[in-house]
Amino acid sequence: MTDSQALVKTLDFQLNIQSDNESLLYDATLEARSVYNETTRLAKEGVDWNAIPDRVADDANLVKNTTQRVVAKALGAMENYYEYDDFGLPSHTKGGSYPLRANYEEGYNLSLTDDGDVAFRISAKPYKHVKGVLKGSDAHLDILKIALENDEWKIGTAEALFHNDNAELHVNVTNTEQTVRDKHDSRTVVGVDVNEDNVALTALSEDGVEDTLVIDFPEIKFERHRYFTMRKRVQNAGKDSIHDTLEGREERFVRDRLHKVSRHIVEWSRQFEKPCIVFEDLKEMRDSIDYGTRMNRRLHHLPFRALQFYTSYKASFEGIPTAWINPEYTSQRCPMCGHAERANRNKKRFKCKSCGHQDHSDRGASVNIAVKGVKKLDWNVPALNSLPVVRKVRRQASGLVDSPTVTHPTARGYQADGQVGVSD
Repeated sequence: MTDSQALVKTLDFQLNIQSDNESLLYDATLEARSVYNETTRLAKEGVDWNAIPDRVADDANLVKNTTQRVVAKALGAMENYYEYDDFGLPSHTKGGSYPLRANYEEGYNLSLTDDGDVAFRISAKPYKHVKGVLKGSDAHLDILKIALENDEWKIGTAEALFHNDNAELHVNVTNTEQTVRDKHDSRTVVGVDVNEDNVALTALSEDGVEDTLVIDFPEIKFERHRYFTMRKRVQNAGKDSIHDTLEGREERFVRDRLHKVSRHIVEWSRQFEKPCIVFEDLKEMRDSIDYGTRMNRRLHHLPFRALQFYTSYKASFEGIPTAWINPEYTSQRCPMCGHAERANRNKKRFKCKSCGHQDHSDRGASVNIAVKGVKKLDWNVPALNSLPVVRKVRRQASGLVDSPTVTHPTARGYQADGQVGVSD
């Protein structure tokens, strides 16, 4: 038995425009920004979301299906805010260009040339096209060429955008035949505890804890606070255009780091036999947080769900299933004796008030998440007589990973093996 979840991957390419009208594509991305802003403004005013697409399309100078895709993305951002508040309330005064979303064979087309290149044609404006060939990594080009010739693959929505003044095309492709292994056919559960400045992982099999790892990424919290401070200053100075630019930079920075961390999680999980990655279900977390104005702002804007989503779809592309458990008491429960109370945890240090077990608090939470995952899969929970010493790696801006370091020796269990963390 297998899940029927399709495998989706986003392929990134540079556009080598050969039709001598690159300015046309840039003008279209400015028009897409106007569509996004108008959609967001109408949604904030309470206009019926079903009426917004036609209302915006009447005034947009874009291909109709492209306008509809941009509107859908703007409404998706609004919906994401109301449900999760991942990045704050979307702005309706964004400046600069905005990704031009298009459906395959409607807003854009791809084809193989006699020279083995992939040619593109993008409908930037009604009856006006931008043409050229795609440039990018061999891996992404190989996947796209297979998708163009193989019925098992489907080419979907793409986004044309400008990044550092360079034209790019991001294409979604789906493998319609390959499916994700049924989670009940797993042999290892990987518990993932997502926090403000790290993610803790524990791999648990029927033999006990196989390994644990804590991946630090303090730069996300630091950069979010830095951008928040800068935005407040420029907002107070009345420079709204700079405010929107800073907001866009922050989103791109956070998204880049989350992709790196999510790849690390999946690569680490792949080493175990038939893994299933388990997350806490944090949908209701936003409504339950109330720790004062400053802490609420920090926690409400942390992209917990975004990291879980990126990890989940990357895992799916590797055939690894994911599952979700109730987060209740995962940070307060002792993984050794089961005693749970708030006083067990003091920031990053955990000391059980009942049995005296000491641990890295986030690693302990990941163990509890893995245990709940095991129960959800109807396994027998193995005895946890000892836990491996915590190993830590840190994500770097370049994508490299430092060598692991070992925490204080109060974490009981085996010695660290000196294994270097997974890099991109």
